[in-house]
Amino acid sequence: MAPARPRRQPLQDGAVADIGFPLGTVPRLPADAGFFLDIDGTLLDIAESPHLVRIDDDLGHLLATIRDASGGAVALISGRSVAEIDRLFGRNFCAAGQHGAERRDAAGRMHQHRVPLAGLRRALERLRAMAAEHPALVLEDKGMNLALHYRSAPELGATVRETLRRLVEELGDDFELQSGKMVLEIKPSGKDKGTAIEEFLAEAPFRDRLPVFIGDDLTDEFGFELINRVGGCSVKVGEGSSAAHWRLRNADAVRAWLKRFVERERHKP
Repeated sequence: MAPARPRRQPLQDGAVADIGFPLGTVPRLPADAGFFLDIDGTLLDIAESPHLVRIDDDLGHLLATIRDASGGAVALISGRSVAEIDRLFGRNFCAAGQHGAERRDAAGRMHQHRVPLAGLRRALERLRAMAAEHPALVLEDKGMNLALHYRSAPELGATVRETLRRLVEELGDDFELQSGKMVLEIKPSGKDKGTAIEEFLAEAPFRDRLPVFIGDDLTDEFGFELINRVGGCSVKVGEGSSAAHWRLRNADAVRAWLKRFVERERHKP
């Protein structure tokens, strides 16, 4: 699959002392931007449990406005399943779930990575037993991906890592271990947020647009690397080392930056 062509002209810096890191900048986005947006930690603050997240009306309206201003070129790129994305946002956007293992394109077609699930079901039963023994752990079964959150029990981090590492070894090459913020996941090999974005870029309405990806976690680094290769705009939310070229402080700063894009496009003649 051919990636989008790199842009010849660099993006222009825009001062954002009020919404970015001190002394930081993010670019002024052009009208032909296409948006790839992580959810948790990017559009929303991270909750104690993924099931506690709720979408406020302001965010829903902002995303719908960006979608309309960009000709539909908005995709939500998440570790959540597409079904979970739709529960939060409705079937209103393109979406890639489970770190790229499944994807719904602009025509509404679903694309799913084929993986053997029998071994994953056995791993799920073992993780359920572990979560029952340690009620502070939060287990997510996403279908092709298993996530174990230890945000409420950070002292269990080493135990969680060792348990999932052994399970991934037993599952073989079809699955791999993915680290995140206070979470570890068993996910299909060969798919990530970067591959999902690359697939979108080969299709309308994203083709030939300037790709913008905003994310906050280790799983988003795959997307940043892809965006950098094709000359797009990669934005890291929060602290920590990253391949992203730009930086915003938190979810409020992300929304403020996106609102500026919407306001400029709305006031064009």
